[in-house]
Amino acid sequence: MFSFLLIALLLALSFWSMSGPLRESERKYENAKEVPLSQITRGYATKDFTHILIRDNKVFATTQSGTILQSYKESQDSVSSLEWNDPKNPTVVEVENREAANIFFAILPDLFFFLLVIGGVIWLFRGIARSQSTALSFGKSRARVADGRQVRTRFKDVAGCDEAKEDLVEVVDFLKNPKKYINLGAKIPKGVLLVGAPGTGKTLLARAVAGEAGVPFFSIAGSEFVEMFVGVGASRVRDLFLKATRNAPCIVFIDEIDAVGRQRGGAGFGGGHDEREQTLNQILTEMDGFEQGTNVIVMAATNRPDVLDVALLRPGRFDRRIFIDKPDLDAREQILEVHAKNKKLAKGLDLRAVAKQTVGLTGADLENIMNEATIFAAKRKQKTVMQKDLIDAVEKVTLGSEKRSRKLTEREKNITAYHELGHAIVGHLCPLSDPLHKISIVSRGAALGMTWFLPQEDQYTTSRGKFLDEICGLLGGRAAEELIFGEFTTGASNDIERASAIARNMAMRYGMGGSELGPVAYGERQGTIFLGVDPAFTRNYSEEKAKEIDTFVKHSIEEQYGRAMGMLKQHRSKLDELAQILLKDETMTIEEFLKIFEGKKRAEEAIEKEAEKRNAV
Repeated sequence: MFSFLLIALLLALSFWSMSGPLRESERKYENAKEVPLSQITRGYATKDFTHILIRDNKVFATTQSGTILQSYKESQDSVSSLEWNDPKNPTVVEVENREAANIFFAILPDLFFFLLVIGGVIWLFRGIARSQSTALSFGKSRARVADGRQVRTRFKDVAGCDEAKEDLVEVVDFLKNPKKYINLGAKIPKGVLLVGAPGTGKTLLARAVAGEAGVPFFSIAGSEFVEMFVGVGASRVRDLFLKATRNAPCIVFIDEIDAVGRQRGGAGFGGGHDEREQTLNQILTEMDGFEQGTNVIVMAATNRPDVLDVALLRPGRFDRRIFIDKPDLDAREQILEVHAKNKKLAKGLDLRAVAKQTVGLTGADLENIMNEATIFAAKRKQKTVMQKDLIDAVEKVTLGSEKRSRKLTEREKNITAYHELGHAIVGHLCPLSDPLHKISIVSRGAALGMTWFLPQEDQYTTSRGKFLDEICGLLGGRAAEELIFGEFTTGASNDIERASAIARNMAMRYGMGGSELGPVAYGERQGTIFLGVDPAFTRNYSEEKAKEIDTFVKHSIEEQYGRAMGMLKQHRSKLDELAQILLKDETMTIEEFLKIFEGKKRAEEAIEKEAEKRNAV
């Protein structure tokens, strides 16, 4: 194709080179004066001209003064017949031959068409050659290879995950010093499965192992094995393990292995897929085929361990299963510090306070928070990231962006303010509720307002009393609407759903349904679809027990609703006072809330106690 373009360019240049002088000469005679041919003949005889040009049937004569005359002759007239060939006459008579140029212009379209056909044939044959080479390499592995020197990630770059790193340090030692284990008769693990929720750092840990060991790192996604053609996946698996064996010691990392490692078998839970099953069979065979001393370790990551085939998980294939949980308070602070290294932060920033506000978030979420904080600082034309930027970033990531363009009517705004303060007052008065953090009636996402409760430390168990306090706090908004306006709105729909779900789980999953239901779990779990997502339940109890569960849920909701209403009636004056301030300022911090609700002196004491508690944590 390049040769074709080059030939076309040369032809174009020759065309312009030939046509350029012709155009210049034509411009010279554009303003010629037309005269009869006899006048030019007389002028030639009297030697009045310096030059006569014959171009086709046109005659151009240039006088001694430089004037150009133009006339026309018959096509059969020649220089001899016109008697312009006198050798004693100094007038130069020139006959311009334009046949060659005319022939060139005539054949030029045919020539271009011919070259276009030739170029198309060349392109077609090259395309066939490319497709043949692609077909031959279709079964080759598409794994990305990073040399040991190229992988710069280290364990110090992975904050948190201390227990997981301890297990992986042994893998690094296996790769660096395999002989000391083999000499003692120990077998080097063939596979390590990293299990964790999305964003917890599974891929980052795998790269850190390769970086610490200084060995080649083969990385491929599980979905890259499977194609529409049967047998391609198995071929790529064979090619991948062949390359890994040649580059040993090395690490083979298969991300999202559940895409190819699902349970085999027809219409079972894992579904049926011949190509995927063949690929899985080849992975099982290759992992069994590793000889001792090859020093190749397969690492895989997934957030769906429940769908993996049993044969894939047995010892001898994936010998180790490392669970990577969401980071705790200290780990979150360390992760924030890692992502803050390349950021320009103001002095005195409290990253631990940010870590306390991000319970349940993953490392990817924390990285996003630091990035959003930097964006906030840039928008505000600051030179460094301030604490306010971090707080705003946390709220944006966890709650969504503020929608100040959403205009509420005055009545809707009043209902929203009382609704959110109902949550705040009831939650503040419930002894086991998480501490109140902030109240806002600025829309975020689908919510018209927001009351934010933040736990001060990570919690791994929940008591019955805390569940009931959570239900009471959730129903505080609806209770405030009924107390102040005497009616309900759809604003409490999500609160009711969450409260009902808590009460139902107390009865069905946690054995907190009272003496009638007893410490019994009702409903069979059908397995997790994703880590952290509740599974579906299959009913395995009688209609009588179903009625008792419904009765417990209804009784618990009504009891806590009455409790919330009692609290709000008792503090009705404080509710009205807080509502006026919230309607004016639109947001309210815990300090501002306590100054009104508890009084200035008691608020200061409460804030001091809270500070002591935070320091202790």
